[in-house]
Amino acid sequence: MNVETTPRTFCLVISCADAVGIVAAVSHFIAEIGGSLTESNHHTDVTEGWFYMRNVIDANSLSIEIKEFREKFTVIAQQFDMKWSVRDTQTRQKVVLLASHASHCLADLLYRWHSGELHCDIPCVISNHENLRSMVEWHGIPFHYVPVPKDNKQEAFDKMNAIIERHNAETIVLARYMQILPPNLCSQYSGRLINIHHSFLPSFIGANPYKKAFDRGVKLIGATCHYVTEDLDEGPIIEQDVIRVSHKCEKDDMVRLGRDVEKAVLSRGVRFHLEDRVIVRGNKTVVF
Repeated sequence: MNVETTPRTFCLVISCADAVGIVAAVSHFIAEIGGSLTESNHHTDVTEGWFYMRNVIDANSLSIEIKEFREKFTVIAQQFDMKWSVRDTQTRQKVVLLASHASHCLADLLYRWHSGELHCDIPCVISNHENLRSMVEWHGIPFHYVPVPKDNKQEAFDKMNAIIERHNAETIVLARYMQILPPNLCSQYSGRLINIHHSFLPSFIGANPYKKAFDRGVKLIGATCHYVTEDLDEGPIIEQDVIRVSHKCEKDDMVRLGRDVEKAVLSRGVRFHLEDRVIVRGNKTVVF
């Protein structure tokens, strides 16, 4: 695997009720500790009265390390009742990938990881089918086969969760994993469980979206990367895209074209998540 050489930075992410002085207070704090901003974004949802911010700070410019940064910034965070986090971007998140039989999304993520495009570690891949084992192990990644029998799904999900916990995974990506996860897993990994759905949500929720799209005679098909919640295919949306189809397209054509959109949307969504660009509030996201 190639590793990107990037400057060491701290990524500070904030959301809170909008108020006068937030940007000034944060900027003053960063300046006081010698911080140089390499990227800065903020947005106010005027209707909801909610403020969002993401700052990337050159770590080499700072007079303090991240532990002291957290301690000192807590004062400002409490003043504005912020939801916030700060992360050293050179720290690689552990991402466990889940897949079923289809290989296109998994293969794309593994390629991007192998080439250094995705800044993360992949401690393992879990699948309820065996056909992807050789591809995964070629990349030097452990492959866990966990079948999900119809009459005892909970035991399979418990085994899968034990593997995820053993690897201390921070993020789980469903790369066309075609099983509905139980509510306890959705809750346990809230905001850290990413799925790709092969339709432009909220259209065609659930199984066989390409058949539903074909039967409806749509002119655009798409894919949606979203966080998983207990409500099927209704979690906060991270990224979407579409491709044009026509009356000449059969269902198999839609599947073929859709696969290209799926893998591109999933990889972008995972990258946005890994780079702390996604801020969730309720069932909506702000993506910087």
